[in-house]
Amino acid sequence: MIWLNGELVDESRAEISVLDHGLTVGDGVFETVKTVYGRTFALTRHLERLARSAVGLGLPAPDPEAVRKGCEAVTAADPLPLGRLRITYTGGLGPLGSDRGDAPPTLVIAQSAVKVRPDTTAVATVPWTRNEHSAVAGLKTTSYAENVIALAAAHRAGASEALFANTAGHLCEGTGSNVFVVLDGKLLTPPLTSGCLAGVTRALVVEWCGAEEAELPFDVLERAEEVFLTSSLRDVQAVTRVDGRRLGDVPGPITARAMATFTVRAAEDPDPR
Repeated sequence: MIWLNGELVDESRAEISVLDHGLTVGDGVFETVKTVYGRTFALTRHLERLARSAVGLGLPAPDPEAVRKGCEAVTAADPLPLGRLRITYTGGLGPLGSDRGDAPPTLVIAQSAVKVRPDTTAVATVPWTRNEHSAVAGLKTTSYAENVIALAAAHRAGASEALFANTAGHLCEGTGSNVFVVLDGKLLTPPLTSGCLAGVTRALVVEWCGAEEAELPFDVLERAEEVFLTSSLRDVQAVTRVDGRRLGDVPGPITARAMATFTVRAAEDPDPR
């Protein structure tokens, strides 16, 4: 079942116009929320970021209670053991160009089943860069073509995620994840000024595990003692290989501690504010 503009409808009836600005020019924002047996995790934080992204894109902020109602309806209709809840909010009907029309935004909420992710994974670096000076830097927009290309390259290299530098040559983020490294025994992650997304899981790991933000040269991946990824569906996932470099015992002690801490704290509070 799909929540479409305030109504719960069967997937076969969930239709939007081919002239929706989210389709024609990628004028939209979205959130991915983990669900466990119909229960969302960190929904309040996701809704707050959805509003920030919408306003940053020039769209009116969605009504958080209306979005929450839609999320509850979709998850109640199919309480999956583990699900990906996708909230998509677009500019609505518009002309075939960058100018927006006067139609209200489109809101779509859908859910699909996902498999439990493995505790470890491999990553690949890519030659393309994130633009930390972009007008949409830090916004979770639906314009994901760059990520599609980078992720395909990572898959060809036998990895599940691609990592980007920014235009300054600093470590930034993955296509759908934030990255943490352990260097000289310290847990570090790129600052938001690097152009990375303000990940919900990233923020929780910083708060719960005492990670520090630091500008990191991209080649830190060649000497980091430990590396891990965070995202809504990965939680904390240890990295075993960066390109051709294999790390030592994985997960390392700091990564293992972060994984355990996140699991315990997330179970204690499914909607940490």
